[in-house]
Amino acid sequence: MRYTFEKYHPSPIRQGHLHLGGCNPQGEHIDVTSLYLTRGGKPWLPVMGEFHFSRCDPKDWETELCKMKAGGITIVSSYLFWIHHEEREGQCTFSGACNVRRFVLCCQKAGLDVLLRIGPWAHGECRNGGFPDWLVRKGIPLRCNNAAYLAVVRKWYQAIFDQIHGLLYKDGGPIVGIQLENELVDDSEHLATLKEMAVEIGYDVPLYTVTGWNSVSGARIPVQEVLPVFAAYPDAPWTQHCNPLPLSPHYVFDTNRNDAAVGADVLQTVAPDGWQLPYDQYPYATCEIGAGQQSTYHRRVRISGMDAYALSLVKLGCGNNLVGYYMYHGGTNPLGQESTFQESRATGYPNDYPILNYDFDTALTQYGETQPQYRWLNLLHLFIADFGPELAGMENVCACKGNRPAPQDRKALRYCMRTNGKAGFVFVNHYQRHATLDPVENAVLDTGTMTFPPITVAGDTAFFFPFGLSLGTQTLAWATAQPLCRTGNTCFFASIPGIPAQYQVKGGPLLRAGDGISVQTAGDLRLVTLPLEKALWLRKLHGQVFLGDGCDLYWQEDSLQAVQPGDFSYALWKEDHFVPRSERRAFSPAQITVTPCAEPFTPAYAEELVLGGPAPRNWYTLTVTGPEGFVSLEMPCDVAQIYADGHLVADTFYCGKPWRIPASLLYNKHCYLVTTPPSQQIYMEPQDV
Repeated sequence: MRYTFEKYHPSPIRQGHLHLGGCNPQGEHIDVTSLYLTRGGKPWLPVMGEFHFSRCDPKDWETELCKMKAGGITIVSSYLFWIHHEEREGQCTFSGACNVRRFVLCCQKAGLDVLLRIGPWAHGECRNGGFPDWLVRKGIPLRCNNAAYLAVVRKWYQAIFDQIHGLLYKDGGPIVGIQLENELVDDSEHLATLKEMAVEIGYDVPLYTVTGWNSVSGARIPVQEVLPVFAAYPDAPWTQHCNPLPLSPHYVFDTNRNDAAVGADVLQTVAPDGWQLPYDQYPYATCEIGAGQQSTYHRRVRISGMDAYALSLVKLGCGNNLVGYYMYHGGTNPLGQESTFQESRATGYPNDYPILNYDFDTALTQYGETQPQYRWLNLLHLFIADFGPELAGMENVCACKGNRPAPQDRKALRYCMRTNGKAGFVFVNHYQRHATLDPVENAVLDTGTMTFPPITVAGDTAFFFPFGLSLGTQTLAWATAQPLCRTGNTCFFASIPGIPAQYQVKGGPLLRAGDGISVQTAGDLRLVTLPLEKALWLRKLHGQVFLGDGCDLYWQEDSLQAVQPGDFSYALWKEDHFVPRSERRAFSPAQITVTPCAEPFTPAYAEELVLGGPAPRNWYTLTVTGPEGFVSLEMPCDVAQIYADGHLVADTFYCGKPWRIPASLLYNKHCYLVTTPPSQQIYMEPQDV
């Protein structure tokens, strides 16, 4: 069957219409057009990943940022949770895990840009949305242009600025953006006031972002002053029931940027008075593509690599020109002097979250382990790093009418295109979370300017193919393999299972990749094809291409490292082939012993253990043989806590996965595990996910 597209009509690209943009001391400009961002006068497609520095041990910041960079992140976004810094009024701290200046400098050292989300309200599953209790107790109107509120916000903004002074983009620093507030969708006047206040204090950055979504027709924002950013998650664990959800619409190609489901736990419906966010003035930018999700007490979810990858690929095909993830790196909530800092129903919010655990089941866990989505998403990030300028200037073109399936349609091909009228990429998604799609045989994708050979699309897969792609002096008319990255005249591709990898170079013969790693040449162009399962381990680091042998590689302190501990092997690309290499790393993995015991003490945070009502407590002693590596706890339960030397050091809501704990957290300490029995009053994700 032939699959065609709507006719491409190029949109006029507006420039200089927004009060955004800026220049660094070297004369490089960052600006915002109506279609894409620019940097140095060229289209710029950044990849942004959320990482909360105050939810991570400062000694790990540099290493974790290097892992993020290796995974393809180019901008680190991070909330400043007011309550973390000023739990008690007048006692504002920026030391230890709250040292934002040191964190920004770590980002700069790792070669990463920074976008700070300065609130004042943040949400982020934090107590009071990040507001300190003392502010809530003042009884003044919050999140609005109330004079008393604005006065304390000004002090907060000033306190942050005093820490990051001299690190803005205009100073030669890495801070390229500021997010104002969060999920404030019905008060453009207040957002405008917050920006005015920030600028007066000295926050002079190219990008000011705000939440773009709400439950009707886009957030009410000061149109010319900010860039609205959007979201899409694989699931909705904040939903206030314990039943299965409908199939997610995020796995079909729909260019609607506004997802009214995100934040539905705290957002209110806006009266339909005719407001419409003028989407055509802004590039499609995201800040919260769900690379993972945090389980609530009443809904336990697990996010797979394909959940995250297919979601991001679909949004990329729909025109996403700033790829932003929430969270990209999980974290651990600090414990306050007067309270815990997690969102809870006890504080008036709709959901209960773990006291400490903000793992988010995402690309990098709260303890820095990689998950499958880290590798899957890197397939996209490698491509964006090397082909982003070309892609950014290409617009989405939908499948022809009649070929735009609903999420429930398991038979139709899901596809779209991005093109500039001469070249482009066709996107196909054959994955739906919680559903199996039927194979689509002999699909012929016809872009209107060229036709791909027939392919059969089957199994859980998502991919994109290029056409009219300029590669040095050659033009790739089309390929049935997914482009990854390039170095010199060599371009790397991933073959898609079940689809023969073929290349048609303009004016040359048809090239077919063989099994395994295959190399073809066309003039001075070299095409390297990797099986998809190997491409997941491909990294471009320090200007070189590496292929990990079952290990996630990253670059730190002028040397190659692996996330997985111990010896590791890899291959380095040299001119026309991969050269095997290996590194020796001493590693003595810890073993854990779990022994039932009587209750040794009354748990300090017993309230977490009775979220579902009174429940018996089961206690165990934990002993590890050393501080290296991770240990796994695999016991079904409802809520679990670990106390080390009497202090709560870890907790979790069981979601059907082994609980991975760093041995160093337990070593040489008196450790106890306490659990409650599995509950029938919660939603537990099906075990086949």
